Amino acid sequence: MAMMDEPLYPIAILIDELKNEDIQLRLNSIRRLSTIARALGEERTRKELIPFLSENNDDDDEVLLAMAEELGVFIPYVGGVEYAHVLLPPLETLCTVEETCVRDKAVESLCRIGAQMKESDLVDWFIPLVKRLAAGEWFTARVSSCGLFHIAYPSAPEILKTELRSIYSQLCQDDMPMVRRSAASNLGKFAATVEPSHLKTDIMSIFDDLTQDVLHMLDPDVRDQDQDSVRLLAVEGCAALGKLLEPQDCVAHILPVIVNFSQELSSDSSQHVRSALASVIMGMAPVLGKDATIEQLLPIFLSLLKDEFPDVRLNIISKLDQVNQVIGIDLLSQSLLPAIVELAEDRHWRWLEDKVYSIRDAAANNLKRLAEEFGPEWAMQHIVPQVLDMINNPHYLYRMTILHAVSLLAPVMGSEITCSKLLPVVINASKDRVPNIKFNVAKVLQSLIPIVDQSVVEQTIRPCLVELSEDPDVDVRFFASQALQASDQVMMSS
Repeated sequence: MAMMDEPLYPIAILIDELKNEDIQLRLNSIRRLSTIARALGEERTRKELIPFLSENNDDDDEVLLAMAEELGVFIPYVGGVEYAHVLLPPLETLCTVEETCVRDKAVESLCRIGAQMKESDLVDWFIPLVKRLAAGEWFTARVSSCGLFHIAYPSAPEILKTELRSIYSQLCQDDMPMVRRSAASNLGKFAATVEPSHLKTDIMSIFDDLTQDVLHMLDPDVRDQDQDSVRLLAVEGCAALGKLLEPQDCVAHILPVIVNFSQELSSDSSQHVRSALASVIMGMAPVLGKDATIEQLLPIFLSLLKDEFPDVRLNIISKLDQVNQVIGIDLLSQSLLPAIVELAEDRHWRWLEDKVYSIRDAAANNLKRLAEEFGPEWAMQHIVPQVLDMINNPHYLYRMTILHAVSLLAPVMGSEITCSKLLPVVINASKDRVPNIKFNVAKVLQSLIPIVDQSVVEQTIRPCLVELSEDPDVDVRFFASQALQASDQVMMSS
């Protein structure tokens, strides 16, 4: 109540604290903005607090970030949506600062406010803000503007829509790579708001500009880290635009672009660009359809399977089912599987022995999927022998992966193959010197109990588990005992 009795007190305290040398005091003051605004009331918040914040020239990024975040939820404190436009000036200023995280938060808050504003206010206040930022002298303003077009565009009258599309096109050709990167990054969101008739013309023209940018920057003489990210985002833009176009337009407009620079990008020096390319190609298969996928995407797909960077390989092998859905199991078998089998057999290229765990795990799950798709007979010919050979790998982590693969394959392969081929390998692994291997053997044996005949459980699995239950290692004993209990329950139920 004391604060309400002295209405000048909060703003005086705020001004004093925001000028204080102690950053923590300044930060605390910003984080109490909503409390101060409630004390001031809506009118004084609009007329005093917001203008003060607009003129505040704090140079600490943490304070500015907090301010950008607070203002995004400030509509109730200025009098509701009718007065939302008064929040735009301080956020516009924050969109021009040097620190990226502050600009990003300011853009996020502007989008949140703009999404609630009345259409007429968007035309009167929000669109002019976007145009000012897009024409800003500092590149930071132009970078920020790119993230606001998808909010501004739907409410604009036709003549302004034409202007906004033109401005965005200019941003895609900006001299600064950071601006072009932002334009590429936000193109999908902007394109989603553009009318279909303009999507094919203006937006595809913008996309072509970005594509030329990519091709230009494939020249080693003009590459740098910023340009790597422009190329990466242009690749991602393919997927975003592809989902908006009709399939025939996607094949006509997007596919040639992908093919045009994919050969260069698949050997791009930036592994992040190659990783994005792998992900985009997988995502494009359902959009482009069967014929285009087989003719154009599979060759790129296969070359990326051999990439030395783990994320590139993972983006391919973890999404094999997407390709299967598009081209069908028969064609997958004819075109893709021979190459995958060849790679799996290559002593230099064994995903199950990859140095990265996520690759090994994805590979093991992929083997299960392949066995399910092509059946036990195919798997016995192409997968199982190669997998079982790897149980002798000197590194215990790879041996553990093989045990994991066995546990996944067994339900698919059935009782006979499990007993004759898989189980002996698991039993032999129980003699491993590494405790982690032995307790994983116990886990695998427990998973095999429901698959094999009861006689196999009694004659082969239980004796092995009994031996493991007497192991010196406490974890091995624990998992072996757990498996024996599971065995007892199965026998009792039968």
